[in-house]
Order: sequence, then structure tokens, then C-alpha cells
Amino acid sequence: MSAALCVTPCDVECIANFDDMPLHRNLLRGVYSHGFEKPSEIQQRTIAPFCRGGDLIGQAQSGTGKTGAFSIGLLQRMDFRLNATQGLVLSPTRELAEQTFEVLSEIGSYMTDNGVPFVAMFTGGSRTSEDIRRLCAGGVTVVVGTPGRVADLIKRGALRVVALKCVVLDEADEMLSQGFSEQISNIFRFLPKDVQMALFSATMPDEVLSLAEKFMRQPTRVLMPPESLTLKGIKQYYVAVHDDEKLGVIIDLYESISIAQAVIFAGKRRTVDWLGHQLSARSHAVGTMHAEMPRSDRVGVMRGFKSGSTRVLVTSDLMARGIDVQHVNIVINFDLPANPESYLHRIGRSGRFGRRGVAISLVSPQEAEVLRELEAHFKTNIEELPMNFTDHLDVTDSSS
Repeated sequence: MSAALCVTPCDVECIANFDDMPLHRNLLRGVYSHGFEKPSEIQQRTIAPFCRGGDLIGQAQSGTGKTGAFSIGLLQRMDFRLNATQGLVLSPTRELAEQTFEVLSEIGSYMTDNGVPFVAMFTGGSRTSEDIRRLCAGGVTVVVGTPGRVADLIKRGALRVVALKCVVLDEADEMLSQGFSEQISNIFRFLPKDVQMALFSATMPDEVLSLAEKFMRQPTRVLMPPESLTLKGIKQYYVAVHDDEKLGVIIDLYESISIAQAVIFAGKRRTVDWLGHQLSARSHAVGTMHAEMPRSDRVGVMRGFKSGSTRVLVTSDLMARGIDVQHVNIVINFDLPANPESYLHRIGRSGRFGRRGVAISLVSPQEAEVLRELEAHFKTNIEELPMNFTDHLDVTDSSS
């Protein structure tokens, strides 16, 4: 067992190949068609216990295949002969729900032969009447959605959960936070008592684990200590700079580094808008995204970024969790986040699934203490970016 993993209540078997897992042959076809060749460590340790039906807590570094892990496990547990909703995946944002929807659709593409989509997505911003129509039409085996819309559909009686087998909380620490607690409680009170619960995230603070124990039944826990979560393969640096100098540093970095795609994080919506405007005014192709933008605008920005037509995305922490854009090789923190979990999720946008990446934080004198706290939490040393930093950075795509 990897020294980075803490597995309880007993050591979890590590299955190194998909063919050796208890998976339906048509599910295996979907796994390989999706592009998976060999399971990542989190997949090796969580898919088999998920398939057996017990409660599960899975934690692993960002970009190591958590979505694939719970998607494969959940699909294996579905009985596609039944015309009933049996699986539910809850995500904190529409963007993350859409990504999960796409992975489930692709991996499960060979599981049915009637041509009817087996997975449906329900999030805020769409017409509730259309969601109800889709559910009433039947054939929805797996539901992916955000807590508010899913809770509303359950309350209306449109989403029936009597046959539900599995519930996955993606980005579980965020889902169990104060902001979602009421909506999650409204969903949980309707669930079958024997439903399987699975929690996945890159960060699992102690308070979340304590809360999870109140509604989970002796879960298998695959966890990692904080010092193992600084994301191997991502070089971390900081630049000591005053607030009024940060824009100039961003421009210098933009012009000095060969960027495939980059994400720049800012803590406030108005900073995102301001920075995006400043870069656009200098003829840089950037997109901006935050939670207060209309859904249609967010969809368009994400489409452009995923297609590569926009190379730089300036965003709030909306994008920090789970969103997978394969060619992001640099993350820049325009300002430092308020907690270690957000920092980890932010820098995890680079270096996806074994690729190399770079994280650069712009640190003002007021943020120096926050930087020291991050180093202490992760038991790591974040070095100052050297003057000749282009000689030290290898941001090529190691998958090529």
C-alpha cells in the first residue's frame, strides 16, 4: 500500500487492471473507449469496494481520476432492465455536473441498446418544466445535478428516489459545507435507509469526516495526509509583489512562458472582471467566469476554453474544483485563497492525470503569513520564482 494512503477500517485491495475488477463486459468496453488504459491509484482502491455496495470515502490528488472511479463503480451497480432512477451524483456547480454527465454518458455508452439516454443532468438555470417532462418520460437510470434543483425535483415528486441504490457527493467537503447543508438535508430525508453513500474529494477536513460518520455506515476510507496532497508533478512558486504590481507580473509571465492554457484565480468577482478587462485591452485572448454570470455566458466561456480558442481563463474559485481541461499547464493565483483546501483545488487545475504543471502565487506583504500557513499545512516549501525562471520551468506536456 502506498505510504501516502491511509485506508480504514481495513486495508483495501489494490487491483491494478480494469480486466481484474468485477465489471460488466459492456462497461469495460466503455472504460477503454473513454481512453482509460490502466486504473489510477484511486481507481485501483475504490472501484471494487464501490461495486460491492458499501459506503465509501475516497480522497486523492486532483487530476488522478476520481470522477472515473465513482462513475465506473456507480454504473456497475445499476440494473438497466429497471425503468427507475437508481444512481444520483450531486455536484456543487453546473460546470462540474456537466463534466460528470459527459464521463458517465461515455463510459456507460454500451450498457444499453435501446438508444434512450440513461443519464440526465438537472441544474439551476434550466426550465423546471422541461426537467419534469424528461423525468416523466422515463428511462433515466442515473441523475447528475446540483443540490438545489435536485431537492426541488424530489419535493415536487418528479424525481422518485424509492429505487435509489447509490448517492455520490462529488467535492464532498464543499457539498457538506454551510452553503449547501440545507439543500443536502432536504435531499437526504427522502432517501432510502439502505442507500449506498460515496464521498469523493481531493480534500477531506476532519470536520467533514466527523459529519460524514453521522450518516454513513462503517465506510471504507481511502484517505491521504495533508503532506501528500501538494500534487506531485506540479512545481509551486511564489512572487513577492505589492498589490499594485500584480498586473504587471501577470503580463510579464504571459509574455515570457510558453503557455498551452492557463487559469488565473482571483478571490473576488470584481477582481476577475477587472483583470479580464485589463488583459483583453492589451490584446490577450482571455475568458472570464464567476458565479454571478448568466448560465449561458458561463457555458460559452467554458466551451471556448475547452476547445482551446481561449488560452487563458480568469476566474473565481468557481473553477477551482474538479473541472478538467487537459492542456492547462499553468495556474496563477492573483491572490491567495482563504484556506488550504481552496489552494489545493486551485493548483490542481494544472498537471492533470500525471502531466506536469506549474503553480505561481502572487504574494503581497499582507499575504505573506497566509503563504507560511500553506507551507506548514502541507509540510512543503514553496520557493520564490527565480529571476531566470524560464530556465527552471518545464511546462511541456509529458503525455505527448
